[in-house]
Amino acid sequence: MRWFGRRNRAGQQAERTRQAGRDGATGIGVHLPNPVEAAERFWRRWEDILPTVSAALGDREPHRVENLLCEAVAEIHPDLHFSIERGQFAVYALVLSGQEDPRLRPYTDAWIAAAPPDNTIWEFHDSVPPVPDPTGVAVNLAGHRLALADFRVVAQVDQAEGVVDVAVHHPLLRDLDEASRAAMTFLPLDATLGERLAGERLRRVETAENEPENTITLLELRDLVRELAGPAATSGRRPTFAAEPATEPGGATPGTGPAAAPDDDSAAS
Repeated sequence: MRWFGRRNRAGQQAERTRQAGRDGATGIGVHLPNPVEAAERFWRRWEDILPTVSAALGDREPHRVENLLCEAVAEIHPDLHFSIERGQFAVYALVLSGQEDPRLRPYTDAWIAAAPPDNTIWEFHDSVPPVPDPTGVAVNLAGHRLALADFRVVAQVDQAEGVVDVAVHHPLLRDLDEASRAAMTFLPLDATLGERLAGERLRRVETAENEPENTITLLELRDLVRELAGPAATSGRRPTFAAEPATEPGGATPGTGPAAAPDDDSAAS
């Protein structure tokens, strides 16, 4: 998955204001909109720009709408990220991510609560969803090819707290530099569980360079964590947001012409 950097004008201005505050140059803080109002504004704008987005994706040229989408997402909160991916059930998936930053959870919650219903063309996610079958994924990194099917995990469950401590092993992790090794420790977990479930249920994560005993596969880890989390882990329900209901865009559908599913260079931020 490729994430766009959101260094648009809105994000740059927010960063300048934050920096000025750190430097003591101004006492003015960053004004961020109310999450519900920000979500409502995004979906009104989404309805307006949807034909343009659909045309760009249909032409396999997502870069044409990168800045447009970056600006729309930054208006919710400048620290949010987004991506356009292949959908699990629809052609496209629009994914908004706060990277499990608790400051951003109210914004992603409000955004998904106000989202239009999923349809055959678009589905919407308020965090990076799990890969349906992570064992079919391989990552090329630093001259090595690491198949997620070859990862093994030791999981220690704390039933009282409802969390799991894990140690992640792959034979090639020891050959990676520190940054790459850290990335490839967390990536299989996020791919298997999804960003939200991993953030909520994994307490401690460490790298095991030597294969420990009593390991399980990534899919077995998924089953274990989902069972621990209960029905909420797989319900896929949007959160109930205690606020005035947003006005949902009516019947949002892409513009005319055939829609092509995103390829490996699908849009992201």
